[in-house]
Amino acid sequence: MQERIGNPVGRTRWRRFAAMLVPASAVAAGIVFGMANGAIAASFAVSGQTFKVSASELQGEGFVQYGGIAREVDGTEHPVAVTGIRDARLFDLCQSVKAPGAPVVLTITAGGGGRPATASDLLLDVESLEGDVRFTNINIGQDASTLEGGPPGAKGPRGAFGQQADAVNIKNLRQVARSTQAGQFNLTGLRLKVNVGPAAKECF
Repeated sequence: MQERIGNPVGRTRWRRFAAMLVPASAVAAGIVFGMANGAIAASFAVSGQTFKVSASELQGEGFVQYGGIAREVDGTEHPVAVTGIRDARLFDLCQSVKAPGAPVVLTITAGGGGRPATASDLLLDVESLEGDVRFTNINIGQDASTLEGGPPGAKGPRGAFGQQADAVNIKNLRQVARSTQAGQFNLTGLRLKVNVGPAAKECF
């Protein structure tokens, strides 16, 4: 897992702002954070597509969140909320991605029947997130460079807004993301399917 690093100021339009305010997530309504000098999000070049993830419940320990930038191979950048969870359990997991310009959707399902999918050192580059949430021992407004409760290296630039909690529980999770990475991801009862035509429906 590579450590998030700060970017030089002034190289792209994202970093011309002293601070960019975006919603942290719907799980903490009304919370916003700065994305000044946004940290690199995923440690790999992302595709130009987003994908959807849903779960009936996510149980996580070691939660952190801060602003970052996901970058494509051609240099295109996308502001994201980097969300890290040290240990996660996902019930009734669904992931879907739609082929551009075609009625084709790839779906992956796992974690059904009371046997959750599990992940360690989970990192997500999130564009939107919805659900019913409960945090345990949350710090809101912590300097992103001092975050230490999540996966190794999951922290933002000095002076940027961050938040962390000992634990998080999200029910009815609905998420749109740019990337996911994990130290280990166990998909119990995995099912992968390419859906075409009328059956080409996303997770939500």
